Amino acid sequence: MKTGRPSSVVFDVGNVLVDWNPRAFFARHIADPARLDRFLGEVATLDWHLQHDAGRPFAETSAELVARHPDEADNIRLWGERFVEQIGAVLPGMTAIVAELDRRGVPLYALTNFSHEFWPAFAARESDLFAPFRDILVSGEVRLIKPDPAIYALALDRFGLAPGEALFIDDRLDNVEAAERAGFVAHRFEDAATLRGVLERYGLL
Repeated sequence: MKTGRPSSVVFDVGNVLVDWNPRAFFARHIADPARLDRFLGEVATLDWHLQHDAGRPFAETSAELVARHPDEADNIRLWGERFVEQIGAVLPGMTAIVAELDRRGVPLYALTNFSHEFWPAFAARESDLFAPFRDILVSGEVRLIKPDPAIYALALDRFGLAPGEALFIDDRLDNVEAAERAGFVAHRFEDAATLRGVLERYGLL
């Protein structure tokens, strides 16, 4: 585990910078709570969606899923057609943290599990948020996903960072632990207030 004093910050995106909540979106389209539970728990599961983050085209994954669950064909297609609407607002306090880090000249990067097909529309929607970032590594573009050690090694190389130089922030413990093994100083995200305290301790804010 690296415990140095980082000079750069690498953010995860979903549930760190912005709120990703498929249930909130589909609750507006599936009125029956039991059907909603089944759709998200047995049909459009996180494991199924992870294929998009790994670079598989939605056309392929959705066709396979529709064949297994033809009764949910419309909702499955909706997942891809309106994916960006599953992503809510920037989480409280995070816009200010990004802006303050940028004003202090801290190099900012992002490393996100995200479909290469869904990313452009989302990045355009949040262009102001991402404007200070020097680079963003999108898993679907490189066909590697966290917590695969290879994506962390690629991030360090692509961002030009040495081990111990970057603080990596992610909401998932497995991703945080993998980042630490790869040479990042890492923090598991809970909320902006806690993160601010961590950034202040490292002298980044």
